[in-house]
Amino acid sequence: MDSTTGIPCPELQSLDDILPQEPLLMMGAGPVPIPERVAKANSVVINHLGPTMAKVIDQVKSMARYVFQTESKWVLGVAGPASAAMEMSAVNLLQPGEKILCLNNGFFSHRMAEMAKRVGADVHELHIPVHEAADPERVRKAIEQVRPKVISMVQGETSNTVCNYTLKDIAAIAKEYGCLVVVDAVCTLSTMPLKMDEWKVDCVITGGQKGLSSIPGVSLVAFSDEAWQVIENRTVPLTHWCFDAKLAENFWHRDGYHYTAPVSGIMALHEALKLVCEETLEKRFARHLRCSKALQAGIEGMGLKLFIEPEARLNSVVGICIPEGLTAKQICDHISDVYRVEIAGSFGQPIVRIGQMGEQCREHNLFRTLHAFGSTMRDLGVKVDQPNGMAEMEAYLQKAPRVAHQAVA
Repeated sequence: MDSTTGIPCPELQSLDDILPQEPLLMMGAGPVPIPERVAKANSVVINHLGPTMAKVIDQVKSMARYVFQTESKWVLGVAGPASAAMEMSAVNLLQPGEKILCLNNGFFSHRMAEMAKRVGADVHELHIPVHEAADPERVRKAIEQVRPKVISMVQGETSNTVCNYTLKDIAAIAKEYGCLVVVDAVCTLSTMPLKMDEWKVDCVITGGQKGLSSIPGVSLVAFSDEAWQVIENRTVPLTHWCFDAKLAENFWHRDGYHYTAPVSGIMALHEALKLVCEETLEKRFARHLRCSKALQAGIEGMGLKLFIEPEARLNSVVGICIPEGLTAKQICDHISDVYRVEIAGSFGQPIVRIGQMGEQCREHNLFRTLHAFGSTMRDLGVKVDQPNGMAEMEAYLQKAPRVAHQAVA
């Protein structure tokens, strides 16, 4: 029968037919597996205004302050990915013509520069060699030359698996020159130390779908009092509406209306943050470090090479050099299709990446993933010592304590 609407109804498959019959273990660079409590909370819908939601929001902010390690009032949620939180920081802190120095470690740290250009800011980038962390003295020289209002950097660059362990020192230098310090902690928040107040960081952004083990699409941003003062005092009206921090304040701090909040996502974020608080940051940092180091030992024990040397290596996402003759797509497709484990390719680097964030950092996930990865290498014709790799990972797990407070000092 012809459609009376003019546009025929499409022929569709059910989700049951589209989704894999056997679930995939998500061990890539995000999103990560979510706990049952988070999944259950994500099914809840309530009025996005009113006293019940206000209490949930109040607890989200309180828990987020613990995770960000800040006493600042100015914690906001964002209905969108971590890139939306990044864009909120860019559009609120910068006005046309104002200078920003972006420390460019790779794909994601460059994204802040792209956003700042669209604001009309005067953008300067300090390009850092692919295998290195940012050098504080080189950053100091760039600050002296540029004299920026804002300096931005990533704590962990997931695209090439470099970690800026120098963050604390760089933030201290930036504050000497009166800069606002913006930090992308998308893959690192709750997986390794980041002390917003103590390190004098002015803005921290993160997403829900990585270290926090929540769902994609709901993010967090925290501003210092100094950064909020800049937002209050800006003279050029924002061209953005959803990302206007002062409008967002109406919902996140005054129980009022901004736009219809992502209710279910906020519920999921609440439970994810509650799980972090129940575990404590100290124990969570230790678990992440122990599991990531064990995985790294297993990969090297097979005879494969890690992309970044230890002094600059990101533990939250582990980069593995692709053996000659293979491509990331071949490896990722095979491990997914045959062993039902998903890992990630990269953004321009000759590596595949295995995530170690949140629920990925469980011993049973490590053993399944390393076995699947070693088997994939063998299936694709790469000579690896799979038994030795598994034994090296097991040996590391046996010798490393499950709670190592000294690891987070």
